[in-house]
Amino acid sequence: MTDDRRTYSSTLVDAEAERSRGRHVCVVDGDGFSKLLRGRPAPCLELRRARTGRVRPVAAATTEAHVLGGPLRVRRTGQRASGDLSLDLSRLDEATAAHEATVGALIAYLSRQGIQACTYASGAPEFDAGWSHGEDVFVAEVKSLTGAREDQQIRLGVGQILDYAQQLRSAFPRTVIHPVLVLEKRPSAARWTELANSVGLRLTWAPDFSGI
Repeated sequence: MTDDRRTYSSTLVDAEAERSRGRHVCVVDGDGFSKLLRGRPAPCLELRRARTGRVRPVAAATTEAHVLGGPLRVRRTGQRASGDLSLDLSRLDEATAAHEATVGALIAYLSRQGIQACTYASGAPEFDAGWSHGEDVFVAEVKSLTGAREDQQIRLGVGQILDYAQQLRSAFPRTVIHPVLVLEKRPSAARWTELANSVGLRLTWAPDFSGI
């Protein structure tokens, strides 16, 4: 420890000094560092003074920080080695690629609206994408329709995102949570839109993402 008054470590002293000069230095904790090692984004921590006078790194004190994590990025997808299950694995790879392509299209769409797509925060349900608009928070599950039965994928997505939204509403009752189901493309049956409306769920699909 190099700062007795604030009990900073030398690393945090340097970080605070750089921030005071207008050069932002990201500070992450052990959990955040583990996320970075796994190729996932980690939230940048604030430096805050406690009542004792000690300054420590803490999560940003915003409504979003409880639900939304760092910027959302498209994951890399690759081809698997061929073998006895080559047909099934090929379909799985196609579905994974379609999922990530839809995620990428959603990120681009939101960016054009001036909105940053985020991943989930530490401890929050593992939704596929999230963003905020004013005080409202939107959480989305993305489902590809490639290589799978459409009705099964949509039913799975509806159940997942409604479950995530309920968990978040229970944990953060003052936050307005909007569940969104994002599909790779328009579903063949129009009834899914009616079902979504009946349960307070926003249903949208690439490439236009109407309704969000």
